[in-house]
Amino acid sequence: MRFDIVTLFPELFAPFLESGVTRRAFEVGGPVQVRLWNLRDFAQGNYRRVDDRPFGGGPGMVLMPEPLARGLAAVRAERAAAGAPPAPVVLFSPVGERIAHPLIEREAATGQPGAILLCGRYEGLDQRVIDQEVDQQWSLGDFVLSGGEIAALAVLDAVARLQPGVLNDAGSYQEDSFSPALDGLLDCPHYTRPEVWEGRAVPAELLSGHHARIERWRREQSLLATARQRPELIAAARAAGKLNKADEHFLMHMTAGKPG
Repeated sequence: MRFDIVTLFPELFAPFLESGVTRRAFEVGGPVQVRLWNLRDFAQGNYRRVDDRPFGGGPGMVLMPEPLARGLAAVRAERAAAGAPPAPVVLFSPVGERIAHPLIEREAATGQPGAILLCGRYEGLDQRVIDQEVDQQWSLGDFVLSGGEIAALAVLDAVARLQPGVLNDAGSYQEDSFSPALDGLLDCPHYTRPEVWEGRAVPAELLSGHHARIERWRREQSLLATARQRPELIAAARAAGKLNKADEHFLMHMTAGKPG
């Protein structure tokens, strides 16, 4: 898959693409190809201006439609010349679909074309560009960033780590929080050596060597964390029929303040 990123700050991406375990995904021949496009390359005039004051007054500046349209046309043309399939134009915006695990799984699936990621700045884009050029809008959460670059980096990282061969342990991502393997719940706590650190011991269940006991402890800790931090995920798992009798028994006793 290929992601084309239209941004005023392409230099923000280089360290990320070259660092960490996910860099394997972005290497030449890797499963996720990234092409960076500087929006100023499509501006005209001596100052290569890309923004102007908003009509109607008010604070801030708005990205102008002409550079954006020229940039998107260039991206589409290069993708076509390279034999890449057409891809949706995605704008990061507070009004967009919340980026969550199902969205990332959808984008990371084999055979997906990737996307053209449009990173806004200032007060945003001229609405006419959004109406004419943008296919989807995504949001990182209910807060405002200075631009879409951080959201784009988050998407690239999340998609990359789901690609085969990227992580050292091929199955490690399958039991991440929100994954189908955990029925959409939060992950359980994890421990490593030493067995006792500053008077705090690793839970005995993890040292028991009893596989079923360990798995039940992990499931209960997942339920506990989810019920305390994200109770709506418990409700969603219950509605989807993902909770068994042992799960419900544990949750009932936990709610009553008794051990499971």
